[in-house]
Order: sequence, then structure tokens, then C-alpha cells
Amino acid sequence: MLSRRDLLTQAGCGFGSLALTTMLSEQGLLASSARASSTLASKQPHFAARAKNVIFLFMYGGPSHVDLFDYKPALEKYAGKSVGDHVDTKGSRSNGGLFPSPYKFQQHGQSGHWVSDRYPHLSRVIDHTAMLRGVYGHSISHAPALFEVNTGMIRTGFPSLGSWVNYGLGTENQDLPGFVVMYDYRGGPIGGAPNWGAGFLPGAYQGTPVRSKGTPILNLNRPDQVGQVQQRELLDFAGKMNRNHQRNHPAESALEARIQSFELAYRMQAAAPGSLDLEDETDATKKLYGIEKGNPGEYFGTQCLMARRLVERGVRFVQLYSGGGHGDNNWDAHGNITGNHNKHCAATDQPMAGLIQDLDQRGLLDETLVVWGGEFGRTPHKQGGSGRDHHPFGFTMWMAGGGIKGGTSYGETDEVGYHAAVDRTSIHDVHATILHLMGIDHERLTYRFSGRDFRLTDVAGDVIHKVIV
Repeated sequence: MLSRRDLLTQAGCGFGSLALTTMLSEQGLLASSARASSTLASKQPHFAARAKNVIFLFMYGGPSHVDLFDYKPALEKYAGKSVGDHVDTKGSRSNGGLFPSPYKFQQHGQSGHWVSDRYPHLSRVIDHTAMLRGVYGHSISHAPALFEVNTGMIRTGFPSLGSWVNYGLGTENQDLPGFVVMYDYRGGPIGGAPNWGAGFLPGAYQGTPVRSKGTPILNLNRPDQVGQVQQRELLDFAGKMNRNHQRNHPAESALEARIQSFELAYRMQAAAPGSLDLEDETDATKKLYGIEKGNPGEYFGTQCLMARRLVERGVRFVQLYSGGGHGDNNWDAHGNITGNHNKHCAATDQPMAGLIQDLDQRGLLDETLVVWGGEFGRTPHKQGGSGRDHHPFGFTMWMAGGGIKGGTSYGETDEVGYHAAVDRTSIHDVHATILHLMGIDHERLTYRFSGRDFRLTDVAGDVIHKVIV
């Protein structure tokens, strides 16, 4: 049974230093050196950064590369033929013939990027993008594939990309998280929080979830029955116990993470509502993102506009999820590629184009890296009636903004879009490139855990210099 002392110690853990820190900061009594020692204090990059922030547009479920950005006329030529007659499938499942895209493709912009007719708005800003058409992963299942794109590893328990960026650079705004995640209103991705977790890094670097529908951040506001003075007194009292506990257990990183999280939550009570409230945005801006009642892009457009507001305010890494839950609520088009992708393309087309346009108009695109992708692509052959299966062997991602040479492309899949064939691009290569654009050398960003130095890119990864300005 817990003693009264133990109970009070545990109950107070995390709250008090938040109040003390906040009050001293408001009174100007905190030394700059003390503020700089904060876990989340802004840090210098290894070299001059091309981008200050990242917005990662994650299409959960697996968007089809051969129906969106990787035009394959050979699928029409060989329609219905066995995929094994044209490529070595290496024993992977293939239970249907080659399946031409039901969509029309056209080249757009000065770059001549091929884009499906499902993305009419995005095609108008396509010259800002660099296409990575030879990406490959290592898992055919959602959860490990999600972990790989998010953490570099197919196993759970490793720090996410956003956490590594947060660890390497800190946050520019101490009143907001350095890493924010907005998942789909229909539910989060398979695997849940480990997709944006800190793994073995200190917990303060994990992503902070924000909702695009309803109250953005749950349990943030002070209860009505608790006044501000009362809250400060409570937190100050708890802080004395909290600091005593920390002095007796200096090696407990979880305790430090809790302290940091409650300090941040207290500051966010004032800063977060204004950052996420779209009321002061003009009708023209909302329309640009597709935020209109009845518009299929209303919810993802809200996420994209929130993301712009967050990076404006110094949030380093924002990840948005399109698609949630299971079945056709995400991009996992096993039975009907047309029905599934019609819906999800309509929900994301105008918001993504609006985001790029808005960032560009405000002078933010040069310092904001926009990344698009899913956990894998989809098979060039048919599954079920008119669907496509999971496909990690070759698929497309793209980047725009912060240091990217717009209008370029890198990598190719084979004739039918099965394997990454030319300039094959691993997820480690993608991560190394993102870190490089943020001013981080992926080989130098390490964290010692369990007797060895770990990296986001493990022992691999090459920066894709051909798509960088």
C-alpha cells in the first residue's frame, strides 16, 4: 500500500515546476542560460538549413502510384496478362491480371510531370514538386510499413522522424509543441501512437496529437470550477514535491518528460487556441483550401490550414493524416480503386494545392518542406473486382518547398510499375534527405541507447542531391 508521502509525491509529479517556471518567466527572473537548458530549447543545425519546418502529408492506407503520378501505358498494352510474364514478382502475391488505370493522365506545367485527372487542383502547382518515383519499402503489411516510413524501422519502439527532428533542432516556440500530429477524424492509423512516438528518446520529443474535427486538443483547458490563482497555487505546491522527487531520481527521463509535458500544456492554454482557431482567416483563404460546407476537402483543408498556422508560429514538424480507421475510410483500395480513390483524391486535392499556393504567396514555401506519401503504393495488377493490393516494391513520394528543386524527378519503376528499377530510393534515403534539408547530417544525429549509438537512418541512407537546389 502506498504511504501518504508516496501518494502525494506521485500525485504531484509533473505539475509544480510548470507553475514555478511560468511565474518566474513572467516576472523576468529566469536566466537565459536556464531557458536554454530546456529539453526543447532551439538548437543550432549542423550546417545551413534549406528548410525551417516540415509538413508531412501522409496518405494512410496506401495510395496507388500507378493511378496518381506514375503513368504506365504498358498496363493498357498488357491488360489482363499475368504480371509474372513481365517482371519477377519474387514470390509475392498476385491474384489478378495487369490492370490499366481507370483514370486519364496528362503532363502538366513546364516540368511535364504526369498527373492523374483525379488531381486537377494539384496539377496547377505541380512544378513546385520533385517526384520520387522509385521509392521502395520492406513490408507488405500496414503496421510495419507505417513504422518504416515514420521511424525508419519495421518494428515498433523506435523514434519517429518528427521526434528526431525535435531532438535535433528543438522548437522555435516554447509555447507550442515542436512536433504536432493531426490524424483523420475517422480514426488514427494502424499502430497508433508509436507512429509519432519518441521511442527511446526522451518522451518530451514525441508528437502532440491534434484533432481536425471538434475540440482540437482534448483536456487542455482549465476546468471552470478552478480559478487561475487556485491552479497556480496547486501547481506551485505540487512542484515542491516534484522537484524533491527529481533530485532523488535524476536519471528518470520519464519524469523529466512529464515535467516538460505539463509545463508545455500550461503554456499551451494561452497559445494553442489562437494557433488553431481559423476565425481570423479570410473567406478567400478558407476557400483556397476547400474549407466550405459540403466540399469534400473541408476536413483535410482544415488540417492543412492549421498546419500553415503552426509552422508560421515556429512548430518544426507537422504531420497530417488523410484516411483513418479501416476499409474505404482510408486509401486501402482492395476492392474498388475507382470508388476509393475518387473519394480520397477529392478530399485532398484542393487542400494540398491550396497549402502550396498559400505558403508560396506568404513567402513561407522557401522555408517549409512539404512531403507527400503513404506507407506503400498499390499493385499494378488487379485484386478482387477492381481493386489493387498493398505494394512496397516500388511507389511514389514527392517533396516541395524548402530547398527542393521543383519540376524535377528522381527514380523510376519498371515498365508496369512493379519494382523500383532506376535510382532506387529507400526510406532511409528519404529520411536522410529530409534531415539534410533541415540542416542535419543524418550520420551525426545519434542517440546512445542500450550500449550503442542509434540513428534515424540506422547504418544506411544517402541524401538525394539531384532534387535539391
